[in-house]
Amino acid sequence: MVLALSFAALSPVASLCTRTNSCSLRSTTHSQEASLLRQAAEVADLSAGLTAPHPNFGCVIARGTDVVGHGFLYAQGTKCAELQAVEMARELSRGATAYLNLEPGDCYGDLTPVSSLVQAGISRVVVGIRHPLHHLRGKAIQALRSQGVQIDVVGEDLLGKAFEEALKSCLVVNAPLLYRAAYCVPFSVLKFAMTLDGKIAASSGHASWVSSKVSRHRVFELRGRSDAIIVGGNTVRRDDPQLTARHGGGHVPARIVLSRTLDFPEERKLWNVFDAYTIVATQRGACKDMQKKLASKGVEVVEFDFLNPKDVVEYCYDRGYLSLLWECGGSLSAPAIKSGVIHKLFAFVAPKIIGGENAPSPVGELGNVEMTQAIDLIDVSYEQIGPDILVSGYIKPIPDLSPVIPSVDETSALDPTISPYETNIIFFYKTWDEYGVFSNFSPHPVQMPDENGDYITWPSVEHYYQAHKFIPADAPLAGEFVQQIKIAKSPEEAARKLTLLCTQ
Repeated sequence: MVLALSFAALSPVASLCTRTNSCSLRSTTHSQEASLLRQAAEVADLSAGLTAPHPNFGCVIARGTDVVGHGFLYAQGTKCAELQAVEMARELSRGATAYLNLEPGDCYGDLTPVSSLVQAGISRVVVGIRHPLHHLRGKAIQALRSQGVQIDVVGEDLLGKAFEEALKSCLVVNAPLLYRAAYCVPFSVLKFAMTLDGKIAASSGHASWVSSKVSRHRVFELRGRSDAIIVGGNTVRRDDPQLTARHGGGHVPARIVLSRTLDFPEERKLWNVFDAYTIVATQRGACKDMQKKLASKGVEVVEFDFLNPKDVVEYCYDRGYLSLLWECGGSLSAPAIKSGVIHKLFAFVAPKIIGGENAPSPVGELGNVEMTQAIDLIDVSYEQIGPDILVSGYIKPIPDLSPVIPSVDETSALDPTISPYETNIIFFYKTWDEYGVFSNFSPHPVQMPDENGDYITWPSVEHYYQAHKFIPADAPLAGEFVQQIKIAKSPEEAARKLTLLCTQ
């Protein structure tokens, strides 16, 4: 399923009803309500690439079928989607219905999304999916219900074919968050461009250009929605790519190169870290001379005991990445698929034939010897992009973390202390800030003053938070513990360091 990128139906001229109290509250059918919820998901999709690693939140306020306000997170720390929507709708919010693709992330006393809707007089809220994080799941829904707001959750209170399609839109728009919560890995997309006869380059290796300029612009959009772009060493040596989004947006994904040998020229576009941050993942002990040269240029080199896609993806998870875009050749895409870390595929098929027995294909050897072993894609979509056809689909289904809800009597009989909406899922750590986004675990450095008033840069809020549990202590090991936490490679590792140090 592909979310539409056109939002003409939400423009002030096209659909926002005149700001007068004469705007009627017409009754809506299931089909119309499902359409409004899909619009909320489409609005939320505008956040992609702008707020990572935060979820994509969208809110649409409607009176009957007339949209009177909408909002989405357009940068880290912006007003929550619900507050933006009611500020746009103003007095028309009273008695209206709010459609949310995702339950708000209210936590630890911050109720801005809830209070915005309640104070504006919203009488009903339709929620696409409950929050996937266990410590936030159901909290906003309960808070709204306690304020007398009618809450309808798709799949629980709202059923039917139309709502199934709307639910799919809500799952798609936050697929990276759901995959990370369910599988403890970032959402990985494999992208390639090939000819009709399945070649990504000529026998000589020449590959510029397989697809059209229009398709390449779509690739820039895909990059802008990702936290990092992954390529192999062959791509760097052969194509010398820049791997920037070049879409005019504010988000620039990191670039990750996988190479066991580090057999690279000294000058490559990826070594220019002023364009974007570059990480080179390699095998322990590989070409120390090249490691030093890369480090001198500002490239981060990370050594693995054995370099493979699964370990790299787990490392990216520890860094806080939500979404990865793989733009590699067949020799890397095949092991990535075999290791189970690729979730979705984008194939740009150009109406060209290049031929060549030795011309490279987009996916290398998978070990399949019969057609029955072929990997079938799920939820396949076809889209014409200029002269090319874009085929996209999922290798693994999007995790639906909706709970299986027994009756209240059944639940009470099992354990009276269990909420009927609880579900056993993997969840993130810590709280979120006042707009429903990650706080402690955002992979962004912060500057904080030390005891002398001098500002020191910490890799993340979590690093600072955990380290300062030792700073007041006079124990000889306290300073050493602080340094160990400070050099932790990710917020998650900083949190784990505390537990390990305290058990020593």
